[in-house]
Amino acid sequence: MAQTALINAQIFDGTDFHRDRTVVLDRDKIASVTDGPPTTEDQLDLAGDILAPGFIDLQVNGGGGTLFNEDPSAATIARIGAAHRRFGTTGFLPTLISADRATTSAAIAAVQAAIDQHTPGVLGIHLEGPFLNPKRCGAHSADIIRTPEPDDIALLCAKRPGKTLVTLAPEVVPGLMLQSLKEAGVIVFAGHTDATRDQIATALGHGLRGFTHLFNAMSQIGPREPGTVGAALEPDEAWCGIIVDGHHVHPGNLRLAVAQKPGRLFLITDAMATVGTEQKTFRLDGRLIQRTGTKLTLEDGTLAGSCLDMATAVRNAIELIGLPATEALRMASTYPARVLGLDRSHGQIAQEFRADLVRLNRDMEVVGTWIAGDYQPAGRAGC
Repeated sequence: MAQTALINAQIFDGTDFHRDRTVVLDRDKIASVTDGPPTTEDQLDLAGDILAPGFIDLQVNGGGGTLFNEDPSAATIARIGAAHRRFGTTGFLPTLISADRATTSAAIAAVQAAIDQHTPGVLGIHLEGPFLNPKRCGAHSADIIRTPEPDDIALLCAKRPGKTLVTLAPEVVPGLMLQSLKEAGVIVFAGHTDATRDQIATALGHGLRGFTHLFNAMSQIGPREPGTVGAALEPDEAWCGIIVDGHHVHPGNLRLAVAQKPGRLFLITDAMATVGTEQKTFRLDGRLIQRTGTKLTLEDGTLAGSCLDMATAVRNAIELIGLPATEALRMASTYPARVLGLDRSHGQIAQEFRADLVRLNRDMEVVGTWIAGDYQPAGRAGC
């Protein structure tokens, strides 16, 4: 395949915007980023649109009318990826909500098959639970939540293609098990946890790397106990994923998190089956989840994931928090790439980086995406 030059774009390279630059793609890589006109014959005029690193979503439960938990297969992953690609996501972790060991094994096998089949965008797996605190179970079934056993740790630590992110409650997982996960290269985040600040500090010493959906399903700041939220907001190296959908976190708390964790806060969707569809209801572990506008809840009103896509999350970060577009885009691409340890191949527009890109109009709506150099128009679909 000949090289393709992308011209006439506002290029956000992961740091700043640039005009009058040319991005040349060669198969699945960026061959060059240069000033001035292209030297290749094959050109694509982006008509002044924004060209940015493709979005990376580390928490994707479903999309396109399907849920990973309900059918943990490579076909489901492909359908979810296609739904989210229309909204700028070029890399994602299919996310399994608390499940039994057999289902977890099936989900891991499905992700391996999807990677082997070169399914666009699949970067690994996120296992959210079941090693959580039932006091903070949220939409997870309390009947499935349990403490880990040696066989569970062995399953999580087994070598496999792609990245593995595990969300757990550190107060229910022994420190030696956390250490084993760290040594196996598993990325461990705290979530659905009632941990104290001291328990979080201990877990950080054993390899805890960050926090899942900050502010939600975790112990809150109190006058004499900072809790998980207080520990997460301390100015350290820990990462924080956050759902910016207007439902999960108050704008004031969003601004607090931005101020406390500069360069360490990244966007996630926690998306469910409804993304990219007009679907109004679906079931998780037999329980009905209803959609009202862009809000998903169980019948008792408990928030149950989201109907959020990454392009909307970027726009919300700009509108609800007042972030500059540069930071909102970094939170959707550059920072998640760093969480996964993929910052030398993803999350920037630079020579030899993956040709995973998103094309946006001036309203930050997705026009199209490249995954491994393959361009696909966005089309029209929404939640």
